[in-house]
Amino acid sequence: MNIQYYGHSCFKITTKPAGRGQEDVNIFLDPFNKEIGLRPPQGQADLVLVSHDHFDHNNVEALKGDPAVINIPGEYSVKGINIVGIDSLHDDKQGQVRGHNTIFIFETEDMRIAHLGDLGTDLNEKQLEELDGIDILMIPVGGNYTIDYKKAIETIKKVEPKMIIPMHYKMSGTTADIDDEKKFCNEIGNCSKEKPSKINIKKKDLEEKNMEVQLMSID
Repeated sequence: MNIQYYGHSCFKITTKPAGRGQEDVNIFLDPFNKEIGLRPPQGQADLVLVSHDHFDHNNVEALKGDPAVINIPGEYSVKGINIVGIDSLHDDKQGQVRGHNTIFIFETEDMRIAHLGDLGTDLNEKQLEELDGIDILMIPVGGNYTIDYKKAIETIKKVEPKMIIPMHYKMSGTTADIDDEKKFCNEIGNCSKEKPSKINIKKKDLEEKNMEVQLMSID
């Protein structure tokens, strides 16, 4: 499985859910538009997961092909990939400020990946149960519009994923009023020194990992 980071909360995951010799499936998560100051994602998409309907997460039109688009909670199966969308809140005021957010969990190549979208509050017991056994956790750390670095670390300790990929933080070019990743990294203490824009990962690569933080960059 290949994971590419476009910045903000947007990733492209290229996977072969049915094994070798099968066609690649391209999954895009939370594609943004140019208003955030970065180049929007491009490419052929088979599946697009949209955590909420804000311009910095819902730019499906930037992508090519005729992808399946999932933007609400529920259980789905697309091209051999099982997906669960879990309702959550975009703020800590019962959704009254920014509404709802969908957490996506999907399984492919024997790995469970969770993308928390713009989670804005603590996870409840039911949500934590759904996130049990997550291999890779994509979590916002920049605060203001989402949980901040302290809440992110609390959440990580509850979920205990094998690998953490921070997202939704200030980076060169972005216009969003959010923190960069430094406070998060200083507090959690084990952020990777290398920041690739793409990583290739297999299930066996995760066996020895325990809450390892993988920072990523954009090309």
